[in-house]
Amino acid sequence: RADGRAVLAWVAEQPWFGNRVGLFGASYVGLTQWSVLDGAPDYVKAWAPTVTSSYFADLFYPGNSFALENSLTWIDGLAHQEKPLTRQLLRMPGAQKRMAKAAKVLPLSDADSAITGAPVEFYQQWLEHPGGHDPYWTPVDFASARKKAPPASFTAGWYDIFLKDQVRDYVALRAAGRDARLAIGPWHHGSMGQAGKSMRGTLQWMDAYVAERLPVDLTSRVELLAMGADKWVAFPDWPPPATEQRWHLQADGGLGTNTPDQSDPDTFRYDPADPTPGIGGATLFAFNAGRKEQKALEARKDVLLYTSRPMVDDLTVAGPVRAELHLRSSLDHTDFFVRLCDVEQKGKSTNLCDGIVRIGPEQRRLKDGSFKLTIEMFPTANTFLTGHRIRLQVSSGAHPMYVRNLGSGEPLGKGTTMVVAEQEVFHDPKRPSALVLPVLDKPVRP
Repeated sequence: RADGRAVLAWVAEQPWFGNRVGLFGASYVGLTQWSVLDGAPDYVKAWAPTVTSSYFADLFYPGNSFALENSLTWIDGLAHQEKPLTRQLLRMPGAQKRMAKAAKVLPLSDADSAITGAPVEFYQQWLEHPGGHDPYWTPVDFASARKKAPPASFTAGWYDIFLKDQVRDYVALRAAGRDARLAIGPWHHGSMGQAGKSMRGTLQWMDAYVAERLPVDLTSRVELLAMGADKWVAFPDWPPPATEQRWHLQADGGLGTNTPDQSDPDTFRYDPADPTPGIGGATLFAFNAGRKEQKALEARKDVLLYTSRPMVDDLTVAGPVRAELHLRSSLDHTDFFVRLCDVEQKGKSTNLCDGIVRIGPEQRRLKDGSFKLTIEMFPTANTFLTGHRIRLQVSSGAHPMYVRNLGSGEPLGKGTTMVVAEQEVFHDPKRPSALVLPVLDKPVRP
């Protein structure tokens, strides 16, 4: 923040200064934009944050879990960013082995040394201050800038680590009456496609608000790439105008809009010594990021699958997604992870979005030990084409994307004791677990 404000002050002193400034940049360079907006000079007329958010803490503690893969990727990158490019390139082939080795280390406080070769002070601080609500993170919470931010052009990705928070930032700006627009494509963090989309949008935005040349049409502020159909579609705002549909989990592994029949719960066993892997999704680790085939994951006994019948017509989902599950666990400390997938006619299953929640003894339970858990997933936009099926995975982890829950309740950085969890998922008329999807009235077709 201090450096950014110093730069803005320096610019204002230059003889070529025209009293109009625009800011742009991606990821961390997006955070630097956020840092200067609260109290920024009036001559900052526009900005274009790409794949970023106003508050980085949520990146590391999704659902009260810990994003281990993001954290290890981050500290490993910083540890070597000053080294010659050739040395950095030579390290890339061994990245997956280093990640796999470091992700197995217990306690977590030793994982930084395993991947970088030495302890990392700020990583240790992350472990000591878990959760985004810890006062430790307050100095890098720039959400207060939302109320008076200049016109903003957001670019995000369906598999980007910042997506949930970036959408939240956009909604907050609009609620405050600020000019803003949002484009979301099929990208993960670092995808080349988002760079082109971001730059084209930034130049257009700066022409309108900094150069004051070309006005921007804001009747359709939100532009989304509907996966499946592979087509860009525009909407007046976020969320898109959609109808929530409840797709209930069924006793036979089915997924349908009908209320489930009376049935016994499905069960699975989660063993932190053999943690359920995270294959694909929103992660900084490029080798695992984005859309991936789920065959190996879905063959595991610790992953429950609920799959719809084939679509009789194209069906487009666009907007926020959540799962409302009725559950029971043998442990007070455990995780539940859900993932939405698109299953092609030949059976190939690929991930669309997911979410995780870590629970503890404070979770309210009924007398029989069961409880209802709502898991907010990443938003998405996807057309399930005719013949395709909707699938929901239910498990208790996605390691090391989200750190395995040891089940012992020990402090995040110090835990070494592993306890097996016996998990139950209910789907009966009194406890109707469901996937809640935002369905468009008219599908987006290829």
